[in-house]
Amino acid sequence: MSDSPGHKYTYSDAGVDIEAGQSFIDLIKPLAKTTATPGGNADLGGFGALFDIRAAGFEDPVLVATTDGVGTKLLLANAVGSHKTVGIDLVAMCVNDLVVQGAKPLFFLDYLATGQLDVKSASQVVEGITIGCHQAGCALIGGETAEMPGLYAPGHYDLAGFSVGAAERSRLLTGNDICAGDQILGLASSGIHANGFSLVRKLIAEHTTDLEGKSPFDPAQSLADSLLTPTRIYVSSILSVLYQPESKIKGLAHITGGGIYENIPRILPPGVGANLDASCWPLPRVFRWLRQLGNIDCDEMARTFNCGIGMAVVVSVDKVGHVKKALSDDGEIVHHIGEITPRGPNDEIVVVDNLEPAWK
Repeated sequence: MSDSPGHKYTYSDAGVDIEAGQSFIDLIKPLAKTTATPGGNADLGGFGALFDIRAAGFEDPVLVATTDGVGTKLLLANAVGSHKTVGIDLVAMCVNDLVVQGAKPLFFLDYLATGQLDVKSASQVVEGITIGCHQAGCALIGGETAEMPGLYAPGHYDLAGFSVGAAERSRLLTGNDICAGDQILGLASSGIHANGFSLVRKLIAEHTTDLEGKSPFDPAQSLADSLLTPTRIYVSSILSVLYQPESKIKGLAHITGGGIYENIPRILPPGVGANLDASCWPLPRVFRWLRQLGNIDCDEMARTFNCGIGMAVVVSVDKVGHVKKALSDDGEIVHHIGEITPRGPNDEIVVVDNLEPAWK
């Protein structure tokens, strides 16, 4: 290619392939259409996406919005060329944050940024996003794919997700009525989910661990596949229980970055704390492997990872049996992990007993 004054530059000279972008949109349109819901037609290609909240059946709705990403788990997916599960993660990280406020996810939008669009890997990502939207019962109604040569290394990309949900005003979960004596249930996670992967990747690199080899904690699959297990989406099971009048859930905490210690306090009103017992649920094998690989203190584990609990559910003591059964019937693995306690001004908000004996 000549760099003489006579050369006629095009956008593709700068590394942006408009035709590839259009072919990508044409490829994913049928996927998006499968997620259509009442109120959302999932028709990609316009300048803005529309959603008819009245058609979704709400009478006095309050909208709830979330945004999140997948973090450095993307680097692991990229290293082994497996991109579908991170699309599920992207949806999960957003919709799980909606349902903790009692909101039903209505629609989802994604943002994929890359140096140069790889249609094959990007399509796998969107395929995963549609799977996540199906699991959450929401419509994929739009998104953006941006090619930015020079900003991202060759072959690399980043993801962001955006979701909007709605709750009837009378059913919003605020946590304001949580009080001492309430009980805490924990819903099992599917693995690491999408938090703590900077530490996971550091441990793998420093111990020259073979991602393509058998997983040391799950020999039925490769280490990469086991680590890429997608985040569990709790929307369906939680909403089915929330809408039962006899199931009084007072608060929900999605256990993400910051682990158990940082997320449960986000739903607690002043004057109360949470006392958990680590012996009440098993530490999954992936976390035992990470703890041993990095010689990580048990307390640090609980500040970094979900450690087997993806969602904490606060209920009044008289509703424990019913809520536990209802969630179990909907496919969740439920553990009774602690209770709400009175808290003084100098007390820790979250106390976890039996960390060392239970996890070592």
